[in-house]
Amino acid sequence: MKALNPILMSGREVLPLVEGGKGIAVSNGQSSGAWSAAGGIGTFSGVNADQYDADGQIIPMIYHGKTRRERHEELIAYSISGGIAQAQIAHETANGQGRIHMNILWEMAASEIILNGVLEGSKGLIHGVTCGAGMPYKVAEICAKYGVYYYPIVSSARAFRALWKRAYHRFPDLLGGVVYEDPWLAGGHNGLSNSEDPNKPEDPLPRLIELRQVMREFGLHQTPIIMAGGVWFLREWQDFIDNPDLGPVGFQFGTRPLLTQESPISAAWRKRLLELKPGDVYLNRFSPTGFYSSAVENAFLRNLKGRSERQIAFTAHAHGEHDTELKIGARGRSVFVTSVDKVNAEQWMTQGFTEALRTPESTLVFVTPEDSVEIRTDQVECMGCLSHCNFSNWAQNESGTTGKSPDPRSFCIQKTLQEISHSDDIEHQLMFAGHNAYRFGQDPFYANGFVPTVRQLMDRIVTGD
Repeated sequence: MKALNPILMSGREVLPLVEGGKGIAVSNGQSSGAWSAAGGIGTFSGVNADQYDADGQIIPMIYHGKTRRERHEELIAYSISGGIAQAQIAHETANGQGRIHMNILWEMAASEIILNGVLEGSKGLIHGVTCGAGMPYKVAEICAKYGVYYYPIVSSARAFRALWKRAYHRFPDLLGGVVYEDPWLAGGHNGLSNSEDPNKPEDPLPRLIELRQVMREFGLHQTPIIMAGGVWFLREWQDFIDNPDLGPVGFQFGTRPLLTQESPISAAWRKRLLELKPGDVYLNRFSPTGFYSSAVENAFLRNLKGRSERQIAFTAHAHGEHDTELKIGARGRSVFVTSVDKVNAEQWMTQGFTEALRTPESTLVFVTPEDSVEIRTDQVECMGCLSHCNFSNWAQNESGTTGKSPDPRSFCIQKTLQEISHSDDIEHQLMFAGHNAYRFGQDPFYANGFVPTVRQLMDRIVTGD
């Protein structure tokens, strides 16, 4: 294993080991502060972060607004308070060591307002901001206001070129690094483009070399690239270390820090991680953001998969192949489908999937009455947690809507991520994970259910294992 030398990031020499920011409430001040205290870069999630009362108890996010717009404003206030609270905890836990970063999603609700609010309320506590899930053009300008480094998350050299030419060239001194997130191996939301095949992963090394070539065009020879997604044993990444074609490189760990003593995830979640097998993490496109995402296959994802499989196209009037009448709903409304699809639909209804819900693509998905009630309730109770949401049709604009019908094939991401972060229910909620999560069960470091501290994990990582 090659020696892992310190690297200059966010104004200080640190170990080139970065904790990946996992929202909601999974990367918090305690976990990121511990990572920083061990000499690396700790990253807490600024996505609807937890805040606490005087007794240190989590304050539940309860919404009182009657409209989506009112609840959206409540969510912004919660998010700013929570982000400041986590920054303070991380700062105190780090005890002056390493660096503290905050991670936000550019496509989250009011990302600019929240980022400004947290940085204003925690001056001197946050050294860098990582930002992905979209094209965060304005993150550089916002960070520059507070003298904070910014770290865009990209999945291609082309994306970084666009960001640099449009905005980042104005703020070169505060570009702390560029996070390359492998779109096939990273957990959570992934940056697969329409030209890339989700079933054909590409070698990250040539993609990083291409990214460095673009960065060198802009004079960014010493700006670090942080490799994220698929990193487990550093000995497997020795070709990236001290590689003259790559220049300064760091490594981001998102999945491995889940299983530490400082990690806030539940005991049930920890147990499930140790039981995972290859293939248990599923790359899917059910997210209301429209992005691909990687999560552990469980009853939650199987339900979503089933909804899309129980799907047929329809027309309001007989037309072409859609010449067969099908009656749906309690009132027996007539739609027209193909003769084959009518047989399938009637079979699904006899199996209990009696509710036919319309999608924006003029298709019907068949669900149980219970799922139908939950879907409609979640859509009505939307609090606008994203800049735009395919599931509820919320959008952060004057009209408050995407202009499309709500999509029942998706789900309320705020609700399920809050539930899995604050309960033991791991089977019926979305459980994000990187594709290498199965390695917990194969790695001797975790034998007999051993759960390390963050420092023990980082000491292990430095050895190559």
